[in-house]
Amino acid sequence: MTEFHSSDAAAPASHDDRAALRAACQPGTGLCTIVGIDGSYSRRLGAQLAVTAAGEMAGSLADGCLEQQLASELRQSGGAGAPVVRRFGAGSAHIDFRLPCGSGIDVLIDPAPDRDACRQAVAALDSRRAATLALPHVAGELPLRRYIPPLRLLVFGEGPEQAALLHLAASAGIAAELPGRDMALGEAPAGHPVDPWTAIVLLYHDHEWERPLLHWALGTPAFLIGAQGGARTRAQRLEQLAGDGFGADDLARITSPIGLIPRTREPLVLALSVLSEIVGRYEQLHPHG
Repeated sequence: MTEFHSSDAAAPASHDDRAALRAACQPGTGLCTIVGIDGSYSRRLGAQLAVTAAGEMAGSLADGCLEQQLASELRQSGGAGAPVVRRFGAGSAHIDFRLPCGSGIDVLIDPAPDRDACRQAVAALDSRRAATLALPHVAGELPLRRYIPPLRLLVFGEGPEQAALLHLAASAGIAAELPGRDMALGEAPAGHPVDPWTAIVLLYHDHEWERPLLHWALGTPAFLIGAQGGARTRAQRLEQLAGDGFGADDLARITSPIGLIPRTREPLVLALSVLSEIVGRYEQLHPHG
């Protein structure tokens, strides 16, 4: 089996949605969380930034000036003091500090977050379980920050389409596995547990491989099951699965054709199309919208 993880890729893992939480486990690191948004903003509610005692940052709150301001405030706190919520942008007392789009945000600045709680949340995510972190009571409308495990792909298939998808996933820091590498025709994969944050992708030209794999995939909680194929192939696939006893709800779980771009003819374009749809669907699972 070949695996690709974010550590193997060029993607900036320090901006990952969970990076700030992981950094906050370390003594001396402060944690900032967006707990309110007034207007339009380029990060979601719950976005976080961690700043270490050495001034290194993990996570992202979108605006570099804002991040430098927060880092400065945390340095001044010396890693101690009570958490506080500050308004930046519209409605802020800092009249010389403006945010893009004229928005206003409320940021919880916590110089000493609960390290044990952060570590417990990280441990849950590393076990591919959802996690939560209780925020100080001053956080107001966001008392609980929720997290989901990172996106994971299980890719089955052959040829340049599969290779292109794996390459793009690795470049984006997305974990991808090839469970079908040593499988025989008619077998289902073993030793690859599937969770609600995993997408299963079938990129076969020889579609006789698909039937047992779809039987297996439909028994998992995968958030997306996708398969390539033309109109005739898709109709035959659904007819076979219906004949095997799968109902309408089961068949509706199969995304086919997979991808945002219809009728692609180039492997790289297909891979871009497929990965875009998967990432878009995964983003819809985010607990804070």
